[in-house]
Amino acid sequence: MSRKKKVKDAILKKHRKNQTKQSRANKPKYISKADREKMELEAEQASDNLMDSATSEE
Repeated sequence: MSRKKKVKDAILKKHRKNQTKQSRANKPKYISKADREKMELEAEQASDNLMDSATSEE
């Protein structure tokens, strides 16, 4: 292999590695189905509590 090709390959390898690291950062974190259901229930309870407190203040 010529010296130019070795240098070029090394630079491309670093570039590709950095690109994959950056693209992974944009991906949202996985939330399991059970956790999503739990979050929905908590949101519903919070909205119910807000509605109850709003109606009791009137």
